[in-house]
Amino acid sequence: MGMEGSIARWYEKTTRKSMDEFRREAERLKAFLPDGGDVLEVAPGPGFLAIELARDPRMRIMGLDISKTFVELAQKNAAEAGVTAQFRVGNASEMPFADGSFDLLLCRAAFKNFSEPEKALREMRRVLRPGGTGVIIDLRRDASMTDITRAVEGMRLGAVNRFVTKLTFRLMLLKRAYTKEELEKMLDRAGFKTVEVRTNEIGMEAWF
Repeated sequence: MGMEGSIARWYEKTTRKSMDEFRREAERLKAFLPDGGDVLEVAPGPGFLAIELARDPRMRIMGLDISKTFVELAQKNAAEAGVTAQFRVGNASEMPFADGSFDLLLCRAAFKNFSEPEKALREMRRVLRPGGTGVIIDLRRDASMTDITRAVEGMRLGAVNRFVTKLTFRLMLLKRAYTKEELEKMLDRAGFKTVEVRTNEIGMEAWF
């Protein structure tokens, strides 16, 4: 189940404070498609990263989210930003796209929440074009609460949101997350020929 209603709107309000991060991330990812191309963001939430990518008119952006509320918010945010990006409701385990539809596939801060992660990975492989690139950016389960606290403190949140965010990491997100080794094995079973998983302070990036 996706976030809906007031929870989704709270998440949008909280993540909106990280717009500088979304802009930096978009610039970094655009380097993989110097001439533009078709980009899919799986579980884009309110769409901030997809919208930043869509500011480059060479990029054709699609977002797929299981949450109807997030799709509505992302569509509204794209319209307000004046960019062309499509968002639709759908399940990562059964993507409504033809084989080989995308040059670049992104999944940020969502993979740990998928109920059928390996099926979702096989779908990612299916919809990527030959030679395409996929990247999963997410929390890793062995991140320490000390590092998580430091990261949350840097999010410029109010006192209540800082408390709620730390509690969410401790009680929910860490339990759902994977280790580097677990994600590597899943990607290998999904059939990707080239896999690199890099770790950072509290998370990891899987490139495939």
